[in-house]
Amino acid sequence: MKRNKRTAIRHRFERQFHRMSKLVPGMAQIRSPGWMIVRVTLALVFILGGLMAILPVFGLWMIPLGLLLLAVDVPMLQGPIASLIIRGRRRINTLRRRFRARK
Repeated sequence: MKRNKRTAIRHRFERQFHRMSKLVPGMAQIRSPGWMIVRVTLALVFILGGLMAILPVFGLWMIPLGLLLLAVDVPMLQGPIASLIIRGRRRINTLRRRFRARK
């Protein structure tokens, strides 16, 4: 039972990552097995940079991106990150509908 739940979470994360890679070119290449060290390092840099959001170049946008990159290699993060992606996509669609209804 536990293995099926893990694979379901993994597949859910894979679907969400695949949908995002259609929107952002070059995201599929980051998933290559040889890029693990680069992914983890870049993820940690993004997370730490996001914590320094008071500086002009850094911002809170870096934290979710860093967590997404880290979730590729850390299975424990895949479930929560996939859920956040889905919630974010639903929220964006709701805001778009409200904005279009105002016009």
